[in-house]
Amino acid sequence: MQRAFEEPHCAISVGSPTLVELLTDCDSFRKEESSSVARSDDPVHSIIDVEALHVKPVRFVLAFNKLEYNVTFRRWFDFSRPRSSDTVKTLLDDVSGEACDGNILAVLGASGAGKSTLIDALAGRVAKESLRGSVTLNGENVLQSQLLKVISAYVMQDDLLFPMLTVKETLMFASEFRLPRSFPKSKKMERVQALIDQLGLRDAADTVIGDEGHRGVSGGERRRVSIGIEIIHDPIVLFLDEPTSGLDSSNAFMVVQVLKRIAQSGSVVVMSIHQPSTRIIDLLDRLIILSRGKNVFSGSPASLPRFFSNLGHTIPEKENITEFALDLVRKLEGSTEGTRELVEFNEKWQQDSCGLSQSARPTPQGLSLKEAIIESVSRGKLVSGSSGATNFTSMETVSSYTNPSLFETFILAKRYMRNWIRMPELLGTRIAIVMVTAFLLATVYWKLDNTPRGAQERLTFFAFVVPTTFYLCLDNVPVFIQERYIFLRETSRNAYRTSSYVISHSLVSLPQLIAPSLVFSTITFWTVGLRGGLEGFVFYCLIIYASFWSGSSVVTFISGLVPHIMLSYMVTIAYVAYCLLLSGFYVVRDRIPSYWIWFHYISPIKYPYEAVLINEFDDPSRCFVKGVQVFEGTLLGGVSDMKKVELLETLSRSLSTRITQSTCLRTGPDFLSQQGIPQLSKWDCLWITLASGLFFRILFYFALLFGSKNKRT
Repeated sequence: MQRAFEEPHCAISVGSPTLVELLTDCDSFRKEESSSVARSDDPVHSIIDVEALHVKPVRFVLAFNKLEYNVTFRRWFDFSRPRSSDTVKTLLDDVSGEACDGNILAVLGASGAGKSTLIDALAGRVAKESLRGSVTLNGENVLQSQLLKVISAYVMQDDLLFPMLTVKETLMFASEFRLPRSFPKSKKMERVQALIDQLGLRDAADTVIGDEGHRGVSGGERRRVSIGIEIIHDPIVLFLDEPTSGLDSSNAFMVVQVLKRIAQSGSVVVMSIHQPSTRIIDLLDRLIILSRGKNVFSGSPASLPRFFSNLGHTIPEKENITEFALDLVRKLEGSTEGTRELVEFNEKWQQDSCGLSQSARPTPQGLSLKEAIIESVSRGKLVSGSSGATNFTSMETVSSYTNPSLFETFILAKRYMRNWIRMPELLGTRIAIVMVTAFLLATVYWKLDNTPRGAQERLTFFAFVVPTTFYLCLDNVPVFIQERYIFLRETSRNAYRTSSYVISHSLVSLPQLIAPSLVFSTITFWTVGLRGGLEGFVFYCLIIYASFWSGSSVVTFISGLVPHIMLSYMVTIAYVAYCLLLSGFYVVRDRIPSYWIWFHYISPIKYPYEAVLINEFDDPSRCFVKGVQVFEGTLLGGVSDMKKVELLETLSRSLSTRITQSTCLRTGPDFLSQQGIPQLSKWDCLWITLASGLFFRILFYFALLFGSKNKRT
């Protein structure tokens, strides 16, 4: 097949300025209508006026070859071998291409064509064992490598942001995570302000992001913030999944202009996009069009009209070339033969293109990936964990994380607290529920006496109080589930360590439990008539606080383990119910079957329950059964008091022991013994309760570490 022009795979990369320098003059890239370059058969498709910038060779080439990715849909309860109901769907089928620094590679296609899948595959978000093919950067395999996380960024299709932070705060926290601690705060603020200006967010800089319950920025502004937090550290490789989604034409064009400048600063930019406007097409350097996972076109936008003309489908003048291409692809998909002819034609086109342009194809100056990164850093690119080229002497010196763990913990805690204190309705609602529960208990168990009935009512009171502190923590179930994808997005690019997140999450939860604990303890302790005076009250407050802490940790762990709100609620409620059943109230320890006794000892409810019992009953001088009160609750409880006195005298003579109506027959320690309370002190139970909360936080850490994989399988 004869072609009228030769098309190099990667145009020459231009300009050595850094991203900050490029962002300061964004308007210079807007082309005047009178000087716009028409589409032609020129071998190098150049749209942006870069006369002021000097030319330099390509440093980075991201190449992918023969990528294949299949998923298997299985039906449950199908035990046939092989499973007759298994359905295999091909999402990527022999897709190849490359992207260079200084250029934007755009992936187009209809819904379900495989655009997002290809972006995920290149970004290392597909499990290595599921993806076939190769992804290299300057000839070195970087797929699934730690280095790719360090030098790249990924902008998700969904906007996942903290609702009560302002735009400026969101970007500032992103700079704290992604830029080295040694980077001056004034420089971080300059970078944030530059992004705010160039993303068109100046008027919304001090507006909160917002959510369903809080009014905030518009959808388009939210999208631009999502892009900003990922490009804050000026990555060498940038992946974007439909960055213009939800934006009007003007804002979408402005976003792609910023992406073009990022590319011109020495970055490889790969994005998926749905039907770009003509102005946006002029900013793109290469296109890949997918159809049901197959590559039906790969080349520059300028070559698209000739591609379809040679195929026999001429693009009419003044028609958007990508809209025409996608409409034609969609039409062919509905035909009998599908896009087979188009795929075969594209393969022949690519073979001819490679043969004609091999001599014109630029090389990365013979630089290895290590040398290219060193050169890039020396020219101002910011690699996470490196404060400059002088510190970047070997690949090993690139830290997996930008900042030390302690600094990450502080920033995470600060961000969480700032977002939390701007939602006082959450704390207010929790305290209101605690107050209602406490007042209900206070009115039901008002001023209990020291009779056998009073002792039994104390047991039921404590048996209700302890599990209630756990159930009152159920409002924590959606907290992490809502933050889960923010956590996945940030940790997938090593913004911070999982351990830093868990520690900060634990630290900020501790002060939140103080107010509910004090309110609940103050209302119930004095109104119910619990013993111990001030010392007993202090311990009661501490054990209630420890119970809230343990309950909060249990709920947090389960929400991290089960990432679905309804399932998390079900699992949490069931688990607390099982712990209550075997805590020692419904069935005392000596009566629990041997095959369940292990659960009794690991129940987080057991120890706070025993602690409050010991705090209340561990007083030998306190009597709960005197004289004729011993007959209460028995068949003799209904006889007259005179008969009870006679029975007591008869019992006294039979036992050869003087028993009068004032004789104490059961003290507080006797009740503890009857309940099977072991020889642990109340302080031991307090420490164990606190330790159980810590234990579930550690389990939460492992649940995140091994269970929150942000990859396709």
